[in-house]
Amino acid sequence: MEVVNIGIIGFGTVGSGVVKLLKKNASLIKKRTGMEIKIKKIADLDTERDRDIKVDRKIITEYAEEIIHDVHIQIVVELIGGIHPAKDYIIESLKRGKAVVTANKALLAEAGEEIFRVAVENNQDIYFEASVCGGVPVIKTIREGTIANRIRYLSGIINGTANYILSKMDGEGLTFKDALEDAQKRGFAEADPALDIEGIDSAHKLIILGSLIFGIPLKLNDVYVEGISSLSPLDLRFAQEFGYTVKLLAVAKEVSRKLQFRVHPALINRNHPLASVKEVYNAVYMEGDAIGKLLLYGKGAGQMPTASAVVTDIVDIMRNLRFKMPQRIPPITYSAKKRCDITPMDSLRCAFYLRIMAVDKPGVLAQISRILGEHNISIASVVQKDRRKHGAVPIVMMTHEAVEKDTTSAIRKIDNLSVVREKTVRIRVEE
Repeated sequence: MEVVNIGIIGFGTVGSGVVKLLKKNASLIKKRTGMEIKIKKIADLDTERDRDIKVDRKIITEYAEEIIHDVHIQIVVELIGGIHPAKDYIIESLKRGKAVVTANKALLAEAGEEIFRVAVENNQDIYFEASVCGGVPVIKTIREGTIANRIRYLSGIINGTANYILSKMDGEGLTFKDALEDAQKRGFAEADPALDIEGIDSAHKLIILGSLIFGIPLKLNDVYVEGISSLSPLDLRFAQEFGYTVKLLAVAKEVSRKLQFRVHPALINRNHPLASVKEVYNAVYMEGDAIGKLLLYGKGAGQMPTASAVVTDIVDIMRNLRFKMPQRIPPITYSAKKRCDITPMDSLRCAFYLRIMAVDKPGVLAQISRILGEHNISIASVVQKDRRKHGAVPIVMMTHEAVEKDTTSAIRKIDNLSVVREKTVRIRVEE
């Protein structure tokens, strides 16, 4: 039986999960592939910490170079995260004739174009299923399962932390702060949750998905990014009344040969499949010209779901090695010279939810309506509740489709009115 030697760089949560899964299902993998995976070496700066799994101490080292320079190791699994030294380890491994598996979404979003080029130049595989949505096989689906389709639209809930927070705000009426603290207590949010709640993590993943779907190199500045920290349970309650739920949505879309890449809170109809995705679960919705509508759903993070994606990549590369077919599936199908026409966010056209906190007196709604009308924004419905003699009350509006730039200008004027007490909340509607 053919044996494939692997080296794992990073023995943290995911790395230890990979070792657990390889040990647990070793016989199953042998049966299904006719091959055996051997963990030849594991590198981690902390060689003493208990990982709750038995590993021969002789194969553990502090030095990643021992894996990269070992001529008997055929696959390097990078699981340390971050940009450096992960990027250097991956590139050096590829140049030394080793295939690579990585879960490093931030690195691929920042330097994927360079890394993929090195892989192609050295005729080596790089697989990265675990970089997006953990155990949900979205990358495999795009690269293989929908290869015969033109995907014109993708939207996804691809950050479990943000989705957990919004689920708690929506279902239990918690404030953003309380929902975040709950997520941190349960281990669903980092001590510093900025990348998750401000949409950056979702943007990294969208760059990878968008590059795969449209065959173009993307950078972070190609994606509009807006987080969820300014949302109030009041907005989620009003969204419910209008028949919507609020999600942090990642969208890749082609309209009239121009592309959109955006991450932001969005109102989605409660009948849409994504509306039912709760807590830490992830989901990706796609529309293909042949398959029609497709939904992928599952655990987007966690030790074992992510380990499942990593091991699946290892097995795919093993098969390539067995039949001497590296690059059987190219890491990405684009030319470095190809560029795209990305629609500026100001040109986005959609319906909007607006919440304006204004003094409750006659003529206020008329002033606001006049400003909206001057900016080509028509009102689909309006709700005004909690009438008070003193203080501000919410005026909530759903608009018909309008241009982002026009709504930005209108909101600026509305917020300057003497009767408006807070900055207007705007949430886009994703139909």
